[in-house]
Amino acid sequence: MGSREQLIERSILFLREVKDMTPSAAMERWLNETYGEDSALYQDLARLIKMGVEEGWAANQEVEGPNYRRSRILEPVPETFQFSITAVYMNSTDPRRIKDEDDHDVLRGQYHGHPYGELNLVVPLDKGAQLKGLQGWQGPGWTAPDPGSRHYPEVRGGAVIALFFLPAGRISYDFKAPA
Repeated sequence: MGSREQLIERSILFLREVKDMTPSAAMERWLNETYGEDSALYQDLARLIKMGVEEGWAANQEVEGPNYRRSRILEPVPETFQFSITAVYMNSTDPRRIKDEDDHDVLRGQYHGHPYGELNLVVPLDKGAQLKGLQGWQGPGWTAPDPGSRHYPEVRGGAVIALFFLPAGRISYDFKAPA
């Protein structure tokens, strides 16, 4: 079994456990307490998604250059309880970076919304790299944006892979970004 199939298999075991939970700040806390960076689940998924990027089957489609890439690994199917699995690679060393409120270099991705929320595994590739979640900056661990939430994905401190699970595969880029 290849690394892609292993990632899907490991994800199904996780999704079986969380399939009836609603993404939220409370779920994000639970995920980080239960499946934080020292857990077997986090370690397995992080290892497999890193392999996916290295092997070229994950986060392999440029969105806005080589430092902002994503790919859908699996569409929603009954085996994943209708969650899709997607990977995003973002690196804040991109020439298009901006400064955040703390004067850190930040790469900002495409504004989008989560009709049903999102479960997002954050895997820093560089020490200190973080993804901005709705509860603040997150290093190794999880974010869980609420249903109906909208945001720019942002990274700082280097490169991050985000492995995310979308209920019903729903994500929308049809929202106008705030001015």
